[in-house]
Amino acid sequence: MNPPISDDVVAQIRALAARGVSRDEIARRLKVGRGTVSKYAPAESFDRSSTAAATEARLADLREARQRLALALLQDAAKLREQMWQPHTAFAFGGKDNVYNEHEISEPTAGDKRNLMQASATAIDRSLRLLEYDSSESPDVARSMLAKLADALHQAVGDGEPQ
Repeated sequence: MNPPISDDVVAQIRALAARGVSRDEIARRLKVGRGTVSKYAPAESFDRSSTAAATEARLADLREARQRLALALLQDAAKLREQMWQPHTAFAFGGKDNVYNEHEISEPTAGDKRNLMQASATAIDRSLRLLEYDSSESPDVARSMLAKLADALHQAVGDGEPQ
């Protein structure tokens, strides 16, 4: 348990706060905790409006970054899916000398298609999770973002026509 704060320290906290000294600086000068300073300084002593604005700006930046990442993941999923129907190089190392062999085939093997589909599904799932994270804030924002993502996917797969 912390020892009680003297009336002199309380007076110093209030005086420094009235002069506009920051909470952290008061705590450092008087060798008390920041919580102690907050407890004894008048509530209006520390203006947090700039902190609130900076926090909101940072949150907006993070939302935008998540939306860009969600779009990139959906584009990756579309590219992976397209690979399922493209010519494919099958390869293996084998024999006692571990010789490398490869063959060009018309499309990936069933196992390779499964792997491509799983990777595509994972990318889609992660993209949707990013959108769900922000959709709890505003359904309109989520709908708008989903529409933008759908348009971008149509562009990525080449039909260019949003549904």
